[in-house]
Amino acid sequence: MVVDLERLGVDYLLVNSTNEFLAEYPDLKENARYSLTKFSGSTGDALVCADGRIYLFVDGRYHTQAEREIGGDITLVKLQTGQKQDDEIRKLIPDGATLGIVAEKNSQSRVESFKGINIKLLNLDPVNFYTDINYNKIELLPLNLCGKSFEEKTAGIPRPFFLSNQEEVSYLINSRDFSKNYSSKIQGKLLLTDYENVLFTNMDADKIAANLEILPLDRCEEILGAIDYPVFVDKSSTNAKDYAALRYPEHRFSPVREMKSVKMAEEIESYKRAFKLTDEALLATRDFIMGADVTSEYEIAEVLEKNFLKTGARSLSFKSIVAKDKNSALAHYSKNAKEEIVKDGSLVLIDCGAYYENGLATDITRVFFKGEPEEEHRRIYTFVLKMFLNAFNAKITDGLSGYDIDKIARDMVNNNPIAGYTFGHGLGHGLGINVHEAPPNLSTSDIAKTSLKNGMCFTIEPGLYNSETFGVRLENSCYFAGNKIHSFSRMPYEKKLIDFGMLSSTEKAWLEEFPLI
Repeated sequence: MVVDLERLGVDYLLVNSTNEFLAEYPDLKENARYSLTKFSGSTGDALVCADGRIYLFVDGRYHTQAEREIGGDITLVKLQTGQKQDDEIRKLIPDGATLGIVAEKNSQSRVESFKGINIKLLNLDPVNFYTDINYNKIELLPLNLCGKSFEEKTAGIPRPFFLSNQEEVSYLINSRDFSKNYSSKIQGKLLLTDYENVLFTNMDADKIAANLEILPLDRCEEILGAIDYPVFVDKSSTNAKDYAALRYPEHRFSPVREMKSVKMAEEIESYKRAFKLTDEALLATRDFIMGADVTSEYEIAEVLEKNFLKTGARSLSFKSIVAKDKNSALAHYSKNAKEEIVKDGSLVLIDCGAYYENGLATDITRVFFKGEPEEEHRRIYTFVLKMFLNAFNAKITDGLSGYDIDKIARDMVNNNPIAGYTFGHGLGHGLGINVHEAPPNLSTSDIAKTSLKNGMCFTIEPGLYNSETFGVRLENSCYFAGNKIHSFSRMPYEKKLIDFGMLSSTEKAWLEEFPLI
């Protein structure tokens, strides 16, 4: 694809994957970075230069996947731990050059992070201008699933406040869209004022709340521009186009971010039911793998989705990962190939999840083995299991954070390195309407230093990966309650893959909490 930067009046063009709602997993049809590079990962942006060069920036989870998917005319920049993508982008842009940024596909805070560089905001995306979007019907959740009404949830939010983060809007209005895979969020923006509350959406919606007016999306810019007093807005989750529409924007971090991270009792109970059904779907898929003489990654993924639907799932929460042998070493492998045959002697990693009644994402990862595993399989599987058990049983102290829990597992690898195997991602992430949310976060980043609170839900998913052989990741979704970490997931671990001689007496006692198969 050739992009005419001269016509746009820029020297460089930032091409990213989001849509106007800054969604993590937009449809590939509206993903400009995919249109340009054919890289299908969830994160990683591209930079187009005036001389025709194209750079793609990806973190350690996607190094191998990007190599496989992009063409030879694209330079792949493999970000290492500690490197920040936008810092590396800045290094390629000389003084005096102009960087083009699509206003509605980048947050205001991101635009401002390029301070010192000449920025030209573009009203249209020159790479991808897909507009054929299907707007479906909003489904209102009953209070026994979401705990509080729109009026109760918004009572403490300072006004006026403009919110455009899809998870936050869906949370506040207790609504979901189950019409497509990989998302339960509605597409809408919310304006809360002392005089009126307005939901801007093109979706079909019945009355949601007595004090909530519903208007089409194309009225949003007009109404925002007519407000002649300061409006609170979170720059990190508001696109630059919406931000510019406000006459007097006043930055304030959204209080909904933390509000929705602390799940109410009704949400926790509904989540328990959802994870029980998730375990059932995955266990049935394991039975299929073990019973089939020969199958493929693709067929397993098809069976897995059918099993989710049989257990009552409304849709998948993300594209399932079914990865055999070397493919299991790609943390975010998603090809699920027909030509990748699973037979006796194959290791299979499955990372999957779904949306059930409450529209909250489930997430679990297990590793299976057809036939008898080798000692290396058992050694790595057991070490990863030890990482999980020690993190899950972290000593609870005041202010315990995801950063602290991540350090427990990471220190085990750093202090006992296994040649050829790496642990190149965070230990876990928050869970909610989106399969990844923060807070909480379990990693080495600053955002992970937020203290855990009762009601927070998150994954613990240590892994070890060798690109020449295989990878193992074991993921349980958990919740914090009564100042203790509990596991939603009860899916059994593989007894034949555990070397019990590697476990301490304490670890063996911890393992008794979980079923084996």
